[in-house]
Amino acid sequence: MPQKKKIHPKEKAGLHLRNRHRDRYDFKQLIKSCPELRPFVKLNAYSNESIDFFDPQAVKMLNKALLVHFYGIKGWDIPQNYLTPPIPGRADYIHHAADLLGAANQGRIPKGQKVKCLDVGVGASCVYPIIGNKEYGWSFIGADIDPVSIESAKKIVESNPTLKGSVELRLQKNPRDIFQGIIKEDERIDLTLCNPPFHASLAEAQAGTLRKLSNLQQKKITKPTLNFGGQNAELWCEGGEQRFVKDMVYQSKQFSTSCFWFTTLLSKQANLKPVLQALKDVKAFEVKTIAMSQGNKVSRIVAWTFLTQEQQKKWVEAKWNKRS
Repeated sequence: MPQKKKIHPKEKAGLHLRNRHRDRYDFKQLIKSCPELRPFVKLNAYSNESIDFFDPQAVKMLNKALLVHFYGIKGWDIPQNYLTPPIPGRADYIHHAADLLGAANQGRIPKGQKVKCLDVGVGASCVYPIIGNKEYGWSFIGADIDPVSIESAKKIVESNPTLKGSVELRLQKNPRDIFQGIIKEDERIDLTLCNPPFHASLAEAQAGTLRKLSNLQQKKITKPTLNFGGQNAELWCEGGEQRFVKDMVYQSKQFSTSCFWFTTLLSKQANLKPVLQALKDVKAFEVKTIAMSQGNKVSRIVAWTFLTQEQQKKWVEAKWNKRS
């Protein structure tokens, strides 16, 4: 017998106002756009249509349906066991980043291919370029240390005429470098984005997954199942999120005049203070911390620039508002 129907809010109020995913999932419309989703949609204990969020294949198919329905993407797929990013959260990052650029342009968000973004760790899914290009027409460089991810992202780009010519994939050959070897001499990047590896080791990643699943299912889970998938480089690195982001901060100094805004997600509140200290060490001119909230998860974007107010003004006029 189904439990009493759960009353859900009509909107996910924590998401950005321009986020297409504020409404609850309309599975009928999603199935219409992506029939492959149909076998995974069932009534849950509250008699609501849903999927099993502990089934990696179901989660992957939901995200594919969202990309088809809202962003018109064709032929989207990722290799088995690669990270399936939650689309609403990734869209939130893009919209907050757009506001960041708009704040430097008298509140007008710059649009079109003249805005060039660098996605550090584009992954096999190519999600940030997909959303950023659809919503604002931005062009992207997608960088990754994993050749399989680069090839997967290339297939997605080649399958979609709107992305061809707007997204370039570059393999980072030195895993210790973040910008060196990717940003070319005289190249000007308006915005960098990054979803850094969260954990410091595979064991920590598995333990974190067990805690998450145990909390969600309200019972002890002993076998780790990553419902969003993920390869080692996507989930963990030596030193974890804090070490990765601090390395990014220190390396960004070398490209202080090549990029307007450097940004990254920062999931752990405890990592914020050390990262802000690193930004003081490199003498960033301006630093912003942007809060984000998706359901029970609270995260933040850390953004920094080395450009002075005068340099920012010149950048905007020369690159975004140039008269043709």
